[in-house]
Amino acid sequence: MSLSTAEADLFESSRGRLEAIAYRLLGSAGDAEDAVQDTYLRWHAADRSWIETPEAWLTKVLTNICLNQLTSARARRETYVGQWLPEPVLAGDRMLGPADTAEQRESVSLAMLAVMERLSPNERVVYVLREAFGYSHREIAELLDLTESHCQQLYRRAKQHAASDRARTEVDAAAARRVIEEFLAAALSGNTEPLVRLLAADAISVADGGSAVAARRTPVLGADAIARYISHLFRPTTAKRAYAGATPYFYAVVVNGAPALLVEAGGRVYGLITLETNGAEVTGIQIQVNPDKLGRVARRWAVAEARPAAIGNW
Repeated sequence: MSLSTAEADLFESSRGRLEAIAYRLLGSAGDAEDAVQDTYLRWHAADRSWIETPEAWLTKVLTNICLNQLTSARARRETYVGQWLPEPVLAGDRMLGPADTAEQRESVSLAMLAVMERLSPNERVVYVLREAFGYSHREIAELLDLTESHCQQLYRRAKQHAASDRARTEVDAAAARRVIEEFLAAALSGNTEPLVRLLAADAISVADGGSAVAARRTPVLGADAIARYISHLFRPTTAKRAYAGATPYFYAVVVNGAPALLVEAGGRVYGLITLETNGAEVTGIQIQVNPDKLGRVARRWAVAEARPAAIGNW
């Protein structure tokens, strides 16, 4: 059945919300886009005259698509090369969805998206729809074809798994720039002491290169070990410059609500280093260099109307 203009407009008006739900569920902007496009194809093929509440119908279809993807993703994770991290998204991207409450902002942080990998598919759906989008347990039960009491149990379990004793500080662009400038200066200093002073004693660093880029395959634990690792990573060498093919420049950006260092060379985004902070120290570092997970950031960076000035280069 062909879509009327009104039906096409209705879907497009829902696309941003659907993308935001799918991104939180899948931890991948690319997979979220695919899930929303699949939802569109099913909307196009459906007998829409029988659909009383299009928003609920679209959410249910999208949720089922994501549940199937989450089930298959668990099998893919078992063969993933090295450490897996969620796909980062630049501030201002509609994929991040609503950000009116602390819960909504926290639900899309890279740390929380990584934590949600430990949840069962149903727990993840219930948590995201309840915590980030304000769906009632009754509404979620109808979407998942479960009882309301079962959804409440799933939500309680998800909350327990997702709870963290690490306080997280939200930042704006100006605050992010200050944090990143201090981090970059320490990383380029050639000494580990400035980095150690920035890091929490129990900080954790994780790198994701997938199968395409060489990256450390185990987490780095503790301020001293991370300082040595970062200092070595930022030491310029002929091999690193040759790999980039041009002078690498560093930019301070905001990614998933956290300060991040974007590395660009010759017009190509090579990596993002995201810092989790508690306002006083850096508690976590996520290094994303897997090109498959930098595509959306690279596309948005390429067309950005007002880029921040570079804060350093090699």
